[in-house]
Amino acid sequence: MRRSNLPAELNRFIGRAGEWDELHRLLGDFRLVTVVGVGGVGKTRLALGAASAAAKRYVDGVWLADLSALRDPDLVALALVEALGLTDHTLRPPLKTLTDHLAERRLLLVVDGFEHLVEECAPLVRELLRRSPGLTVLAVGRRPLRVDGEAVFTLAPMGDEDAVRLFGDRAAAAGGPGGATGTFESAAVLELCRRLDGIPLALELAAARMPLLTVEGMLDRLHDRFRLLTDGARGALPRHQTLRTAIGWSHELCTPEERLLWARLSVFAGPFDLEAVEYVCGGPDLPPERVLEALGGLLAQSLVAREDTAAGPRYRILDTVAAYGAEWLAALGDTERMRRRHRDWYMGLATWCELEWFSPRQAEVAACTDAALPNLRAALELCLERPGEAHLAQHLAGTLWFSWVGCGRLSEGRHWLERALALGPEHCEHADARLKALWVLGYVAILQGDGTAAVAALHECGERARSAGNAVAEAYATHRMGCLALLSDDMPRAEELIGRALEQYRELGELNSNVLMGQVELAMARVFQGDLEGAVALCAEVREICEERGERWTRAYALYVLAYAAWTGGDHGEARELLTECVTINHTFHDLVGLVLAIELLALVTASEGDPAEAAVLQGATLPVWDSVGLQLFGSGHFNGARALCERQAGELLGAERYGAAVREGQRLSLDATVERALSKRWNPATHRAGPHSPRPFRTTTVLAPGTRKPAGSPTGKGGEAAG
Repeated sequence: MRRSNLPAELNRFIGRAGEWDELHRLLGDFRLVTVVGVGGVGKTRLALGAASAAAKRYVDGVWLADLSALRDPDLVALALVEALGLTDHTLRPPLKTLTDHLAERRLLLVVDGFEHLVEECAPLVRELLRRSPGLTVLAVGRRPLRVDGEAVFTLAPMGDEDAVRLFGDRAAAAGGPGGATGTFESAAVLELCRRLDGIPLALELAAARMPLLTVEGMLDRLHDRFRLLTDGARGALPRHQTLRTAIGWSHELCTPEERLLWARLSVFAGPFDLEAVEYVCGGPDLPPERVLEALGGLLAQSLVAREDTAAGPRYRILDTVAAYGAEWLAALGDTERMRRRHRDWYMGLATWCELEWFSPRQAEVAACTDAALPNLRAALELCLERPGEAHLAQHLAGTLWFSWVGCGRLSEGRHWLERALALGPEHCEHADARLKALWVLGYVAILQGDGTAAVAALHECGERARSAGNAVAEAYATHRMGCLALLSDDMPRAEELIGRALEQYRELGELNSNVLMGQVELAMARVFQGDLEGAVALCAEVREICEERGERWTRAYALYVLAYAAWTGGDHGEARELLTECVTINHTFHDLVGLVLAIELLALVTASEGDPAEAAVLQGATLPVWDSVGLQLFGSGHFNGARALCERQAGELLGAERYGAAVREGQRLSLDATVERALSKRWNPATHRAGPHSPRPFRTTTVLAPGTRKPAGSPTGKGGEAAG
């Protein structure tokens, strides 16, 4: 079970033994410890090391929330939700999601890079600590939070001995004189470390130059540059001057192309890939073929870091280095143009991801979007800063529907969609962008259980689409109104609306995940009305198309319906096999709605196989997940049938006391542990019991709910989906 998201160390930690011990002690004595210090002094490295060393104290793990790339204050709480690996589709404020999750847990939360968001972070941290007695927060920034009970630990620059050791280690790694066995303990090295005030970032930047310059040569250059920049930074703290000097000196030693790339890279937020750099930063003065060489130069000098992600190799420019580059970019008068190129690239990336979502590359798309999220947010912010470009914000927020709905980001998606739409109706030439944002907002609101907001958005979308002659947007509005009817237990209306939308899709030649999901949702509506055979035929067709196209996300919802059909027919082995794949896919995409529905049906299958205790555990494990999704079983009588049947069967066999104990055991499982447990059991024909567990649920509303429930999840279940 995953208990931490701390990054792995890329090189060994040098020195700071005294500071390490003191920080470790403070974490044992205080619930809020804030490490402060000048940029580049090593706050993050020390904090992460201390957090990792203290991990055994926290049974629920150690979690890092890096806020350095976040610019929107309204997303601070959501960023913490995401850092803890939570998904919440409800209308609850993120604070409620956090406090509910943390209430009974003992964990350490590391909040890094908060200084530009301190006004939002301070009250949030105060409230989390107040409501969560088992929580400890280790904050890392350039100033304190100033929250009651805070222990402030000021990290000073390194002492001479540690500074020399750090410089020597990094210089040897960089290939300085003597290589890995070289010694760097001369008087000149000591002088260099002192002149750089023992600031780790400055020392590492200097060490990276060892293959090119001697220590004495660096001292000569540093002397001149130091004097110049000190004179130009009146009022700045000496250590700020020193850090700026070290970075400025590294800047001077770069080639002209490296300097230009450095400045242009400052527009990125978070990790970026080589293709993005080539497009955004390339031009007549920096041809794409030269970008790779310049990037390699910055990487070799430790000005840019490389990291491996689920989406492949990514690069990140260090915050302090980026700030220096941004000043140069502004001096060149090129900031606005570069921000627009950055936005254009990420709008293009979002468009590509939307198209590729309906393909075998779904998992790659999900990982790519996850890695690009800070930059996508920056692109959205730029659009929202300019009212005349509201249509671009609406288009981008709508295009990312697959991330909001399919990858567990409903709350954030609604945040951006509402902000974009609040800028007002656009001119006729931009109507399509607004229509797309409207139906996506309606979809998101449905999944959050907010019918009022959903109806408002979808009604406006439908009316405007008809006026503008936009048949695609009209079909999506009709489809999503059908989903709302499905979750509201109005099956005839759901069947009529979704069926009409599917006919519109066929006439328009639309075929994507959204269309297939509509077919699964239609199957659900029919199942609830007793047409099991028709529902199976619809989902079998969806399954076949998904297999041909390599689509997995919608396929999971079709598998759910087919699994229910198999259970109804008494084929528990087939039902379990189908649900095993369904759970695996939904967990991969962080689709909590699809996941919780599948596990509940798996609990019913487990009870039917003759293991009521395990069925009760699985039922208990779904309760915390439903808390994240929203109203349990959507408040739908149809969707409650399977759970009610499982509860009745398991409860009768176990008795109230044993059943309750098993449910409570399940409630204590983490999501990962729940999935692992759900997938660990295999069907055993020897334990199969045919009979009472196979009542044809679709013949009455009460029993019919079991099989239908998942379907509902699909249409709306956060996995629901739509492309436009």
